[in-house]
Amino acid sequence: MPRASKLNLPPIDWGKESLGQRLARLRKERGFTQVELAEKIGIVQTLVTDYETDRLRLTAEMAVRFALALDISMDELLHPKAATPKKKSSRRVLRQLEQIQALPDHQQTVLLKTIDTFLKGAAR
Repeated sequence: MPRASKLNLPPIDWGKESLGQRLARLRKERGFTQVELAEKIGIVQTLVTDYETDRLRLTAEMAVRFALALDISMDELLHPKAATPKKKSSRRVLRQLEQIQALPDHQQTVLLKTIDTFLKGAAR
């Protein structure tokens, strides 16, 4: 199959970020490390690095694997100017919530009051 450069096609305008940068951003937004994402897909971490730094180009199969692992649409992964949907909770935040739920009720109350106070101050 001929490459785009041999067909004289104009380059794709990826906007502010390359495909690899978008992949890295989406991975971080969902709270995965490169190692965790690699394990979920069934590849080694160095390959995730190579995709995120644009050293490797995503094949159709790898794009599908990344989209499934990150629970995103192919459009969100591949479309240069796709609207970013509402951010999902990161795994880190979810883990912290589980830890808070495991605390005794009194400690939960104190911690949640502290968080509420912080959030009120940050909203100003």
